Amino acid sequence: MAHDDTGTNVPSTAIDYVAIEESPAFIEHKRRHRSFVFPLAIAFLLWYFLYVFLADYAHDFMSIKVFGNINVGLLLGLSQFVTTFAITTWYVSFANRKLDPAAEKFRNELEEAERA
Repeated sequence: MAHDDTGTNVPSTAIDYVAIEESPAFIEHKRRHRSFVFPLAIAFLLWYFLYVFLADYAHDFMSIKVFGNINVGLLLGLSQFVTTFAITTWYVSFANRKLDPAAEKFRNELEEAERA
């Protein structure tokens, strides 16, 4: 048995999680995730704050009637929900195609190493 920094016994065949995290495959996995999530999150936040800004400072624009009692503000507000569901659907599709297979591979490798 080996000891960690706290003096706790650790099996000598412990998995080196730091090495896995620093591996090129894992770094690419994190890059792929971040390159999808960060731009989309920034775009959504800009869209959201634009809506809040318009609601607060562009009353005349937001109150323009489109049809019946439906105005621009209501349509933009409802489109916030549509945008949220669209982004969620897009992310789930992306994760299923690009992220989950790699995550499954990492998990299988770790479980195999743990059993060994």
